[in-house]
Amino acid sequence: MAQFVDWDLAAATAGALGKSGPRVSYAEATDVVGDLRRLTEEAAGHVADYTGLRAQVAHPPVRVVDRRDWAAANIAGLREVVTPLVERLSGDKRPGALTEAIGSRLTGVQAGTVLAYLSGRVLGQYEVFAGDPGQLLLVAPNIVEVERKLGADPRDFRLWVCLHEVTHRTQFTAVPWMRAYFLGEVQAFVDASQGGEHLLERLRRGVATLSDAVKDPESRASVLDIVQTPAQRAVLDRLTALMTLLEGHAEFVMDGVGPEVIPSVGAIRAAFNRRRESGNPLEKAIRRLLGIEVKMRQYAEGRKFVHGVVDRVGMAGFNKIFSSPLTLPRLDELGDPDAWVNRVHGPAGATPAAG
Repeated sequence: MAQFVDWDLAAATAGALGKSGPRVSYAEATDVVGDLRRLTEEAAGHVADYTGLRAQVAHPPVRVVDRRDWAAANIAGLREVVTPLVERLSGDKRPGALTEAIGSRLTGVQAGTVLAYLSGRVLGQYEVFAGDPGQLLLVAPNIVEVERKLGADPRDFRLWVCLHEVTHRTQFTAVPWMRAYFLGEVQAFVDASQGGEHLLERLRRGVATLSDAVKDPESRASVLDIVQTPAQRAVLDRLTALMTLLEGHAEFVMDGVGPEVIPSVGAIRAAFNRRRESGNPLEKAIRRLLGIEVKMRQYAEGRKFVHGVVDRVGMAGFNKIFSSPLTLPRLDELGDPDAWVNRVHGPAGATPAAG
């Protein structure tokens, strides 16, 4: 079976190219890890009380990681998903040994380059690929670096981040079908390709495009080059709607809980938004080509949608969104909360909620 990515080389590349973290003593690092674990547990209680959602499946404890470990965890997760897909798509077709070796190593270097860049930016992640139901990761050096740059109170900022990431964990553990649905849509995207051999080549080109974006932000290539069929675009619309909902819900919860438990949440949000919007031209180009700019828009659009729905039908009414895949918002409903309320609750539900 053809090897699509040299995963070991990807991990080595990510480790070699990743930036070093902020200067901290061993005692400080130990305190940060303990603090993040404790605040994760505190955040879990706040999120459950605020949303009314509680885990229905057991999940492993939070992992507090450094940048290298974050990249390794994502490589392990991607390996679990990509390898079976490549096996199915390639079947018995096998390229020459030299072509296979060069191609997999090249893709490994490119994937490692992308993960090295992202490992210096991600504060936390609910990683769903590596196992069921997923694993909450908090990237300690990035959290410390950002709180220092913002001049934020460490306890307040760390709890604020934990609220966001714990909300993502809640979405996948309080809604047991969510992970299978998400992975099913990823599978549907692959199945919608016009052909396995062509898809593998497009996947290679997509990874190369992302790598080029990191190294050469003047590149005119687009990551959307890998999306070529109408069927794939339809799946991508559903995935975009889902991710916008999940990100917006996490933003809504972290800011909704914040005023009660984080005294400086207003200052943190203002400073964090300024950081998101800032950046030199090089940084902005990389963010655009890697899709980070799209993710930033998802935060705002999703938060506005969730706020609109909760205003109309309350939190319990909003939670009907997690009843089944059929009650998830469609892409065109994200800008029109009334449309979702009318479809799911009926016209009588579109009234201001008391709470």
